[in-house]
Parts: sequence; structure tokens; C-alpha cells
Amino acid sequence: MTPASPPASPGPGPVPDDADVRAAFTRAALDVTPGPVPLAAVRRAGRTRRRRRTAALSALTVLAVAAAVAAVVTLTPVRPSPLVTGPAATPTSALPTASRPAPPTRVPAPPPAPKPVRVVASGERVDAGKGWTIWLTEEGKHWSGPDGYENARSVTDGNIDTAEPGVSHQSGGDATRIFHSGLYYGTRAAGRVELTGPGGRTTLATLLELPGRPGWGVWYAYTGPGDQEAGIALYDRAGALLSELPAIRY
Repeated sequence: MTPASPPASPGPGPVPDDADVRAAFTRAALDVTPGPVPLAAVRRAGRTRRRRRTAALSALTVLAVAAAVAAVVTLTPVRPSPLVTGPAATPTSALPTASRPAPPTRVPAPPPAPKPVRVVASGERVDAGKGWTIWLTEEGKHWSGPDGYENARSVTDGNIDTAEPGVSHQSGGDATRIFHSGLYYGTRAAGRVELTGPGGRTTLATLLELPGRPGWGVWYAYTGPGDQEAGIALYDRAGALLSELPAIRY
């Protein structure tokens, strides 16, 4: 038995031309109803793109300015500051206010160097000048003036206490000068006897003693006729004040 032959496939139909195809697409397009336009989404997308573009432009601008500044700093030479040769200006607030200068401080003159004590023998006449003569004995002081009249001051009659430092004063003179003299006693370390006249003028006296440091002696000095007052002070060899008499008129 001979098998049946398969049915023959239909052959290709006629090929439509271009005009028919366009007409078919036109009919299909007319049958489609378009939806509403998404305007809100379009606006949002536009705003987002504008913000991104603005941010990008701002970043580029900042970078450009920074690059320009860096270039200027790099290319600008650094010049050293000029040296200041004059004194620095003092702020106005630090300037001292004008004031009167302080009066000069008056520094007292140092005391004159004391004369050494002259040791004389008992009864030895000492020419004190200007007609005055002095001598010492164990009894005390003796002196005479230009008129030849003799005077004495005893250290043994009990009128003075030789156990304590002290000083006495006698004076006489004329219109040209005044002769001062006296006893000092109560010390074996007499350094000087000093007279202080008006205005603080000082005069050192000459000192006389007997041998053996008896603890007393005689002093004498001259001053001008205008010195009507004089204070007497006795000092030891170290300069310490031992005794004094206030200034008195004579």
C-alpha cells in the first residue's frame, strides 16, 4: 500500500505594497486614544536638571577662583620688610606725663678727719696762737690770754665726774676771732672734739693729753668773730658720739 502524501503547504499570498502598509498603520493609529501628558513629572525633572547644572557651575567657579588665587600667591615675590633704624614709636598712652623735677637732695658733707691727740708733759707750755697759751698738770687745765691773766679748771676738785664722758667749754676773744677751749673727760679713747656754729659750719679742735692716757684732756680751737654760738661734741675714735653741749651765746 502506498503511503499517502502530506498535504501541500499553502503558497505565499500576494505581497502588500507600501501604500497598503501605510494605510493600515494610519487606521491603527487613529484607533489609539493618547493618555494625558505628565506635565508635573516633566517640570520636576526640569527643576532637578537645573539644580544639578547650577551646582556644577558653582563648583567649577569656586575651583577656578581657588586656582587663580594659588597662582597669584605662587607668582608674587616675597619682599623683606624695610629695616627700622630709628627708635620705635612709643604709644601715646605710655608717654610719661610732664612733671617738675625733684629738688636735688642735699648730701651732708662727711665729717673732717680728726687730728691726732698731742701728748704733752705736765707743765709744758703749748703756744695756742694769737697770744694764747695752754698747759696741763695733774690737777687739770691751765691757760692764759693776750692780757697775761692765768685761768684754771680742776679735774680733782669734784666739780666734774671723770667716770662719765663729758666736755666743758670756755671762750674769749676780740673783734677778729674767738678762742674756744675746755676739758674732755671720762674716756681713754677720745677721737675728736667738734664745734658746730651757725649754718652747720664745723670746726675741729686740737686735743692735748698727759702721758699714760689719764682719761681726760684739753681741747682748743678758733672761730670767726661772727660765730656767737657754738655747740661742742665729743666723739670716740670710732666716730661714736660720747657727749655734747648745746650751742650757747658767749
